[in-house]
Amino acid sequence: MPRWIMPRSLAVQLLHAAQCSPEAEICGLVSSQAGAPARYWPIGNIAEQPACNFEMDAEQLIRAQQRIREAGHELWAIFHSHPSSPAEPSAKDLAETAYPQALRLIATLNTKGVLELRCWSLEQGQLDEQLLRIRD
Repeated sequence: MPRWIMPRSLAVQLLHAAQCSPEAEICGLVSSQAGAPARYWPIGNIAEQPACNFEMDAEQLIRAQQRIREAGHELWAIFHSHPSSPAEPSAKDLAETAYPQALRLIATLNTKGVLELRCWSLEQGQLDEQLLRIRD
């Protein structure tokens, strides 16, 4: 299983953002610099049922992608949260997969007080779990 390393400060930022929205999925992009994850770019969730789905606001998505390029970064991952289900891709997550080169990060609040952040990559039409290490 391939391993990915994320700075603790970035993981904490993603998990904190998920905690701040316990009733709705949040979403955004994570960029990398020189191959290392570097920054979270939050994007509004405009899904009709945000408690169990996410749809990124198209205007904010375009603006985030532009800012990522301007910062000299690259798209590393697409992030969203699952307030009440496991940190596993849903059938809808797989069906609506865009940016196949980007990892998928999913945080869940449904773990009895312990937050969870898991990583997935698109491989041959499936989302396969990747080992995500958090370090200082």
